[in-house]
Amino acid sequence: MSDEIRALTARLAEEPTSLAFLELGEALRWRGQYEAAAKVARGGLSRYPGLADAHDLVARILSDQGDLAGAFDAWADALRLDPMRTSALKGLAFLYFRAGDPAAALEHLQRAAEVDPDDRSIPAAIARIRGESAPAAAAPGPLPTPPPAMSVPPDSPFARLSEGEYGLLLVDADGLRLGGQLPTPDGGEAGDRVAAELAGVAREASRATRLLGLGSWDSIAMETPGAFLVLVPPSPETVLLAARDPSTPMARLGLLAERAARAARAWLEGTA
Repeated sequence: MSDEIRALTARLAEEPTSLAFLELGEALRWRGQYEAAAKVARGGLSRYPGLADAHDLVARILSDQGDLAGAFDAWADALRLDPMRTSALKGLAFLYFRAGDPAAALEHLQRAAEVDPDDRSIPAAIARIRGESAPAAAAPGPLPTPPPAMSVPPDSPFARLSEGEYGLLLVDADGLRLGGQLPTPDGGEAGDRVAAELAGVAREASRATRLLGLGSWDSIAMETPGAFLVLVPPSPETVLLAARDPSTPMARLGLLAERAARAARAWLEGTA
């Protein structure tokens, strides 16, 4: 148990009505201890049902756990209590986009942009969704299956950087795909599914380097039998994944990822 979590746990034990549950729940979430985080968050929510922060925390934890329907309800409650909460607006936009409803996703992102015009990730996400072709009809249900992959906007940096069997994916802090595609060996496309996971990977990388006193992370290289992968952060709010088949030298893939990150950074700044 880290010193931070130990201190917050002690503080909450001494003062059960304290709002320290928000910090403790978030700290546990960042460590990947989702069950413990959920228990703390729900305990705080039971004491403060009218606190938008508590609903927002529960939503983030549920989203990390893959309970998208639960996350949707929690973000909706947070937004009902605080109509100007951009984190809830962005969270709901992400879920609507995954559910195949880009119009609703755009509506929530546009509202978020009005509330926080300085958040550069919002116009980038809006540009990404507007550049998509119309998704196929989604299956019925509260959170239908995500739509099939759609084309990359022609003004994105990824349209200019593809080489052979090269996958690029730009993701924001909420796991929303801002650009790029990630083909699968069977001819499909896994961009949205992988994007939803990459936000958690980036958080864990930041947490690990922070706990080890290594500062910020610059890149992560992974070798698998089916592909070589490199992760780089174009900005504090985004992460980029570059993938090639194992015949590509890892050093070359690293250079390609850095070049793509520079292009992505310029693109993000241009949409701000």
